[in-house]
Amino acid sequence: MWSLIMAPPIRDKNRKCVPGSGALLLLLLSHLTSALEVPLDLPQPPTITLQSPKDYIFDPRENIIIHCEAKGKPHPSFSWTRNGTHFDVEKDSKVVMKPGSGTLVIDISGEKAEAYEGTYQCTAHNEHGTALSNKIIIRQSRSPLWSKERNEAFTVQKGAPLVLQCRPPAGLPPPVIFWMDNNFQKLPLDKRVSQARNGDLYFANVVPEDSRPDYICYARFPHTQTIQQKQPISVAVLENNPGQEHSPGLMLPQGAFSHKMVLRGETLELECIAEGLPTPDITWEKEGGELPTNRLALQNFQKTLRISDVTDSDAGRYRCSASNRLGSTHHIINVTVKAAPYWVSAPRNLILAPNETGILTCRVNGQPKPKIRWFVNGVPVENAPEDRSRKVDDDTVILSNVQSGTSAVYQCNASNEFGYLLANAFVNVLAEPPRVLTPPNLVYQVISNNLALLHCASFGSPIPTITWFKDSQISIKNGEHYVIHENGTLEIHVAQPLNSGKYTCIATNNLGIRENHVFLEVKEPTRILKQPEYRVVQRGMSALFECKVKHDPSLIPTMTWLKDNGELPDHERFLVGADTLTISDVTDGDEGTYTCMMNTSLDMDSASAMLTVVERPDPPTELVLSDQTEKSVRLTWVHGDEHNSPTQKFLIQFEDLLHQPGVWVNMTEVAGTVSTAQLSLSPYVYYAFRVLAMNRIGYSEPSQPSNQYRTSPAAPEENPADVQGRGTMPSNLVITWTQLTGFQSNGPGLEYKVQWRQKDVDEDWSSKNAANVSELVVPGTPTYVPYEIKVQAVNDYGEGPQPYTVIGYSGEDLPLSAPESVQVMIHNSTVAEVHWEPVPFSLVRGRLLGYKVSYRREHGLNKAEEQGEQPEQSLTFPGNRSEGRLPGLQPYSVYNISIRVLNNKGEGPASQSKTFETPEGVPGPPSFLNVETPSLESVTLQWGPPLQNNGRLVGYTLKYQPVNDTNELGPPQLAEFLANQTTFTLENLNSSMRYKFYLSAKTIKGSGPFLTEEAVTVVNTSPPLGPAFGTVNTSVSEEGAVISWDYFGRHKNVYVEYIVENSKDDWKKELVNGSHWYMIKGLKPGTSYRVRVVARDPTDPTVHSTDEVLVAVPAAASRQVDIATQGWFIGLMCAIALLILVLLIVCFIKRNKGGKYPVKEKEDAHQDPEIQPMKEDDGTFGEYSDTEDHKPLKGSRTPSNGTVRRDESDDSLVDYGEGGDGQFNEDGSFIGQYSGKKEKDTHEGNESSEAPSPVNAMNSFV
Repeated sequence: MWSLIMAPPIRDKNRKCVPGSGALLLLLLSHLTSALEVPLDLPQPPTITLQSPKDYIFDPRENIIIHCEAKGKPHPSFSWTRNGTHFDVEKDSKVVMKPGSGTLVIDISGEKAEAYEGTYQCTAHNEHGTALSNKIIIRQSRSPLWSKERNEAFTVQKGAPLVLQCRPPAGLPPPVIFWMDNNFQKLPLDKRVSQARNGDLYFANVVPEDSRPDYICYARFPHTQTIQQKQPISVAVLENNPGQEHSPGLMLPQGAFSHKMVLRGETLELECIAEGLPTPDITWEKEGGELPTNRLALQNFQKTLRISDVTDSDAGRYRCSASNRLGSTHHIINVTVKAAPYWVSAPRNLILAPNETGILTCRVNGQPKPKIRWFVNGVPVENAPEDRSRKVDDDTVILSNVQSGTSAVYQCNASNEFGYLLANAFVNVLAEPPRVLTPPNLVYQVISNNLALLHCASFGSPIPTITWFKDSQISIKNGEHYVIHENGTLEIHVAQPLNSGKYTCIATNNLGIRENHVFLEVKEPTRILKQPEYRVVQRGMSALFECKVKHDPSLIPTMTWLKDNGELPDHERFLVGADTLTISDVTDGDEGTYTCMMNTSLDMDSASAMLTVVERPDPPTELVLSDQTEKSVRLTWVHGDEHNSPTQKFLIQFEDLLHQPGVWVNMTEVAGTVSTAQLSLSPYVYYAFRVLAMNRIGYSEPSQPSNQYRTSPAAPEENPADVQGRGTMPSNLVITWTQLTGFQSNGPGLEYKVQWRQKDVDEDWSSKNAANVSELVVPGTPTYVPYEIKVQAVNDYGEGPQPYTVIGYSGEDLPLSAPESVQVMIHNSTVAEVHWEPVPFSLVRGRLLGYKVSYRREHGLNKAEEQGEQPEQSLTFPGNRSEGRLPGLQPYSVYNISIRVLNNKGEGPASQSKTFETPEGVPGPPSFLNVETPSLESVTLQWGPPLQNNGRLVGYTLKYQPVNDTNELGPPQLAEFLANQTTFTLENLNSSMRYKFYLSAKTIKGSGPFLTEEAVTVVNTSPPLGPAFGTVNTSVSEEGAVISWDYFGRHKNVYVEYIVENSKDDWKKELVNGSHWYMIKGLKPGTSYRVRVVARDPTDPTVHSTDEVLVAVPAAASRQVDIATQGWFIGLMCAIALLILVLLIVCFIKRNKGGKYPVKEKEDAHQDPEIQPMKEDDGTFGEYSDTEDHKPLKGSRTPSNGTVRRDESDDSLVDYGEGGDGQFNEDGSFIGQYSGKKEKDTHEGNESSEAPSPVNAMNSFV
């Protein structure tokens, strides 16, 4: 099947989906109105398909190739004219015409290429007409040598203008001009030095650097790829007189007014070069109009105005202005626009049926107006054979009532002084039934809500009529949603999903009918659901853009990331994910716009986000001091680069070059929007300032320091801080303070005036001056009395402000007295409270710090406890206290206590000691707990008494519990022991089991903390005495096969494994740890399976396995099913009430009377010959037989070997396994457990039948 994909919609910068934009729409519409093509299998006149350009410049080193290709039926023949006369190709051995083509290949090797210059025209002819090519002018490219000339050296005054002429030789095509030096380095061009369009080099003003001997003009000829150079020009700039500044003057063009003519569609270039000092600026404007900004380009440093694709509106007066600060000048260029002929409507081919009428039109425009001439088969129409059906009226040819055999090619030639146009249009007279040219079964895909075009290109003569149908039923007419174009294309304005389907176009004329089918698929548009977001990232960090997209699931999307509308840099730092773009280690160059583009074969969507790279700002520059006074100065600076993060504030720092050189101190902060600050200054400082800028990233580097600024000395403005007074001995007072810094001194000769006097005593101030120190010792003071103290700063220029008075104390001495009336109050076995009478302040002889309580445990009250020397303990209670609490005492002990008062000098004498006892408490943990001689089912515990009995020990408590493999604890067990017992053996534990033990001692106050221990009983490594597995039983139910077993081995992973009998497949395994039965589900009816139970462990090579048993799954059709299990019967039970349910129970009881019952007691009491004797091999019993009822007892159990004997009619009761005594009640109900086994026939030993329990059978009816 054909497939066709429509052009993708285009999105603008605002992410609006536009279906193809204007250019695409014009392209589509032009296709809709294009000329009708004649299939090549039908007769038709020639049509030129390829020809060389009108002006052909060839390289003499290569062959000349003049193209002329045409199509037609029959295929046309070709001929040429050169310079208006026939060119006989066959007579020139150097000229070859390609087979089946009119293209000429001229071999000019060894020949003079000039001989083949001229005007060539190609003619294509067949029996239906003649077509002409354009007239092709063939010219040889030329690169003539530079004319020899002697260049004089230029000597020019500094500041004067200069022109260096190039005057290159005229070439074909014209050469490309550039200036270089002897080292082949291009001369730099700028606003001052520029190159004119004619190649001359213009200097608006010269500078000394322009002096050089090697100004060389080069001409490069493009066709021959040759470069020629002019002789070097020497320039010397004189500096004896400084160049005088002057207003601009125009060097090119000269004068005030000039003219310029340009052809429509070409490029207009206007040039304006000026001299002057300073170098002038050039501006352009159009008088009475606006410059076309979309087609405008200013080049050569604004000196060249370039307008592309000139239109008539570009005619007018253009003003070029040159200006500097000394004046300006201007030049007016009057531009006129002419036009070579251009098409308004070119003639189109006509396909006419006999007796039809057609019109050829040739509409052109130009300035001046072109002249139109018509030709028929290359002959002027006035010289052509007369044709009464033809009428020529200026630019129109009317053909009426045409007949077969009148096909021809018409040429329209339009010309004026600037060029010509030539167009061929054939008139083909045909009678042809319709045919559809569009390939069948095309699939058109278009995005929802966009334009859809379904093509039905056809041919026929007369022209067929096109009709459209959807899904072969719905006729489509021109209307609100559809347009059927002249060429048959069906246009759907806004395609929707409901427009998807099959479309049929039918082409009809009076000679026949044809149809074609195409398909339309309307797809969901591609949409970006989560657009990339604006990112601000610090240099060196990472940036992440996300772009999540939704698209039609049947289209394959391709995501592309762009940077500034170009490709991403090819660097490993750019990592493109499924819907992300990560840029690591971001640099300044990564800043820009990042675009996520999601393309499918039909459409695209895009979204963009900016990445801004930020960094700490650059430091401020150009620090300037102004408005200088003794107390202040103004600091001004220039902002540094902010690196995309606005400056938030400026930090101003200063350095004191006199007192602390090299140390910078923060002075003040100002807003980030200002660039100046008024700074308050201190006297006697040699200032230097610097500024730091701060943005959201951090601080910049500091600026360069400002110039130094010195302030004059003055009296101090502040006094020392942190003045204190305290004694170091009982008879002195030490006065201390914090010295002023050099910055704070305000002048030379800084001293400190220290004053003191005893508080509350009527005496004068004592005074003493000190320099370069921070303390003064006053001797001979009383012990610990208060003093008033003042310290004032003084320098050579005066005293500082009046100082504040502070209170200090003279030196302290040891206390003279001890606390009295010590009492102890017992709270519990570990806490006691002490009370005492405080020492009077006068006897403390210093600052009261608190009281120190010292206590020692003398001995325990337990006689069995070992008595030893105990360390003394102490607690300090700060402040003026009279009580304190002693925690952490040892129960059942005797303590001794004493108290001392404290000051800064030390401790006072101790109080009288006091003795007290603590009561009993709970004991500490046992001193040890050992697990000894573990065996399979027992462990022996041994422990020691607590190290701290804390009372009279009365016994021990043991708690223990098992721990499984998942660390879950089992139920706890408790045991109590007497105080004199320290060992015990625990019996009847599980083997290979981990246990956790908790042991605590207790007194009459309770149990103490537990001591814990863990142990594992011994693993049974010896092999089992008997088999690891016991009996394996099997039974089959509707749900599956039930396997049960006994396992006596050590702990392993247990599996039930099964396989189809006689199969070579692998055994299927089911893990059944922790269970002794398992139901195998999903077995295939009518199939026998081999089953075994296996125990294995990856750490133990020993594998235990049962014997294989055979389980036969009955076929679905032959299974004996009780009536109660029938589907119809179950449905009946659901529909009928309790009465029917009771009747079923009665029926069941009757059915089960008189069956076979394997009852041991009946065998012992009655030696009935029908009862089989007990078998010797397994001890099972025979069975009773009842020929009147062959139905199996519902719910009976399967014997241990998993098999049950079946008669042909399946009429036996199922035996009961597992032994034991049991009986049936008189009503046939089952009591107890029975054991029995039938003999196994050789041909039925592998069969089994379902045997559910009779009790379950009864329950199923209740």
